[in-house]
Amino acid sequence: MLLGKTALAISSIAFISYGLISLISPAIPAGFAGLTMNNGDAFAEIGAMYGGLQTGCGLFCALALFKPEFYRSGLMLLILGIGGVALARFTALMMVQDPVTSYTYGALAFEIVIGTAALIALLKK
Repeated sequence: MLLGKTALAISSIAFISYGLISLISPAIPAGFAGLTMNNGDAFAEIGAMYGGLQTGCGLFCALALFKPEFYRSGLMLLILGIGGVALARFTALMMVQDPVTSYTYGALAFEIVIGTAALIALLKK
């Protein structure tokens, strides 16, 4: 249970922190990822997906950390959600010809570690 709670705690802190920064200034995550925001729709999209979605996921991880009835659901969120992002990021990394930065490698490492930890914790329960 310690592994699962650790994965939920780290994810909660990371998602809420990054999410709130992204809500306040969508230009920050866009800059990290090398994205250019050319209009209001782009600003709203980055704010929603990087800000709103990540903050919401982080809050759910916190709920799962402190409410036992949400523990398994929180781990499933990390397995399916973060695991899916890791799989998509890895697939894109294999397809792209251009070099990527430490942002992509760091994000991929975080996603693999968290998704794997959540899977192991769920299987042990």
